[in-house]
Amino acid sequence: MYKVKVYITLRESVLDPQGTAVKGSLQTLGYSSVEDVRIGKYLELTLNERTENIDQAVQEMCDKLLANPVIEDYRYEIEESVAQ
Repeated sequence: MYKVKVYITLRESVLDPQGTAVKGSLQTLGYSSVEDVRIGKYLELTLNERTENIDQAVQEMCDKLLANPVIEDYRYEIEESVAQ
């Protein structure tokens, strides 16, 4: 089995109104040292060992469904997981 951790974030050039709102709230709570907040997504995928070319499969999943390549960037980590 493989566990894939996928991190999806808005591109730097894309405005993040949700991040701006969270930043404002944190500063209102007294966390004045917060200069910027960017909101993203985190996903965990579990793939079986029969999956061929895991790297290519994950890239295709991200490009076709999980991330919007026009406004989002992604990165991922593949870990071999111990079967339970």
